[in-house]
Amino acid sequence: MTQTHTDLAIYSSRVRGSILGGAIGDALGNPVEFASSERIHRDHPRGVRTFASAIGEITDDTQMTMFTLEGMIRAHVRTERGIGFTLGVIHHAYQRWLDTQELREPSGERDGWLAAQQWLYVQRSPGGACLSALQASKGKGFGMPAENNKRGCGGVMRSAPFGLVPPRVIEENVNEDWPFESAATCASYTHGHPTGQLAAAALAAIIQHIVAGGRLEPAVDFALSKLQGRPDAEQTIRALLDARALAGAGPSVERLESLGGGFYAEEALAIAVYAALCFPSHDQVLDGLSFAVSHSGDSDSTGSICGNILGALHGVEALPTELAARVEGRGTILELVDDFIASFLHGPEALDFDRYPGW
Repeated sequence: MTQTHTDLAIYSSRVRGSILGGAIGDALGNPVEFASSERIHRDHPRGVRTFASAIGEITDDTQMTMFTLEGMIRAHVRTERGIGFTLGVIHHAYQRWLDTQELREPSGERDGWLAAQQWLYVQRSPGGACLSALQASKGKGFGMPAENNKRGCGGVMRSAPFGLVPPRVIEENVNEDWPFESAATCASYTHGHPTGQLAAAALAAIIQHIVAGGRLEPAVDFALSKLQGRPDAEQTIRALLDARALAGAGPSVERLESLGGGFYAEEALAIAVYAALCFPSHDQVLDGLSFAVSHSGDSDSTGSICGNILGALHGVEALPTELAARVEGRGTILELVDDFIASFLHGPEALDFDRYPGW
């Protein structure tokens, strides 16, 4: 399949938009996480539409999304060396994220460039399930599922990158189910409950359909089609069906909060999808992000997932310019994203292997 420069530009814009949009939503939701919706709307009558300080501070949601991207790049590097794309490499990436939460500064070990970024060595309320599962897996190799029954949102909030692999690469090298299955597998490294894995898989499928040129509502239908017939998919299916039905009635805080608090994986996905469906237009991205974080729950995660969706849908140009310029780590995020794009569009040989060793 021949791709034009226009196709490649649109694809690159969608990838940048999804990851940077997720970071913006994360930073918007961070200061109001756990606040009551009444307090949020009292303090922000027009909605949460700007950062609480000069720099919009990201949380573990964006941190772990970045390490997902880095792990995918490093797994792709293995294909250049004839080893093959191994998802356990992404588990290793999550162990490097764990170092940023347990150490005060980089260890000095030569293990790629992302783990050497000092600004990442800060705790922003990291999820307990992610911490405990990764701590328990230390020294046991990579690729084994967590031995817990957690279904929190820590898996879904980092899973957009699986849907960002170019459609041509999926078509020529794997199969249509690869983003769904890979997201589920990598969510299992920290979340043992099927819903924690399948909600992550559903987000990857939504992003995948959008990146291939699909609209949002059909993308939700595409994710539902992947869930149908899967064991233990009922919670995720019901959450997406509820989000779609509520969106037909329009946006309201009451309807949003009826989907839950976003602490569980399927709730976070449903809230983000509901907000995106309520504000689907190119000029409504900030409206959607503001709505996604204005509830009495896990606002940074729902904002992050909504940003992943709307950024992929409309591209980086649609993101609020002022917020895109002031989100924490913007330079590192975009450098990482551009390396992801280069790797999957032009091959791992386009990268510096010292930056991305294949393990």
